[in-house]
Amino acid sequence: MEKVRLSGEKATLLITLYAKAQESRLPGSLLQDGWAAHAVARIDHDFTALRMSRDAMLVLSMRAYLLDVWVREFLAAHPAATVLHLGCGLDSRVFRVNPSSAVAWFEVDYPDVIALRSALYPARPGCELVGTSLADLGWLAQIPTDKPTLVVAEGLFLYLREEEVLQLLRVVSTQFPTGEVVFDAYSRLGLALASRNRMFRATGAAMRWSLNHAQDLEAQAPGLLLRTEQWLDDDSLRTQRARFSWLARMGIGLARRVPPLRRMGRLLRYRY
Repeated sequence: MEKVRLSGEKATLLITLYAKAQESRLPGSLLQDGWAAHAVARIDHDFTALRMSRDAMLVLSMRAYLLDVWVREFLAAHPAATVLHLGCGLDSRVFRVNPSSAVAWFEVDYPDVIALRSALYPARPGCELVGTSLADLGWLAQIPTDKPTLVVAEGLFLYLREEEVLQLLRVVSTQFPTGEVVFDAYSRLGLALASRNRMFRATGAAMRWSLNHAQDLEAQAPGLLLRTEQWLDDDSLRTQRARFSWLARMGIGLARRVPPLRRMGRLLRYRY
């Protein structure tokens, strides 16, 4: 069993890991993340103390699933690409997506998180672990620049300061010749509500960055062009709505009709 001593934004990785593990045990699992379930079983932590609702595990798993879809689409178009998985935590995306050996995949997170990840998951050819703070962009110098590059940041940017997010995106969009950046973002209202979530509040993590309008980022980080803005209530996931509680389904229906509510949380895909 692996002991964990994480706090702040690092501790939030236990919430998302548990959500994916639990959703994968449900009938008709969307994510089917056996790797997450295996990791949870090896961690010495009382996950039941989270008192995670079914709706929460479904939302977090749907977010991961949609980002997986975009990763697979990018790799289908660019079979020999570079993938930067920022704030990877204990997410098993590289195993779920299972890229070919032609893909250079980098898992990036704090050194202690990377050490925990190394203890829980096997080494994988073509996948390199990078232990660093994202506030220091010096690690980008070791990344090859001769391939299309996909940057994936799930549940990460909301914990960074605005200048940190913008600096990272500006460097990526100028250092690499072509590629995409995919991540989740919240409006100011969405961030305020997310920061009141009992599970995340208990970690002590500070939520900082919000984005009201996806197009605003094009001006703040020149070189980025919005390709897709997708919500978890997208019609492509309509079969998943029946899995939610009646209260959550009512909320989804209301958000579909009220734009400010719909913008509270969504997935964004930019090309550069």
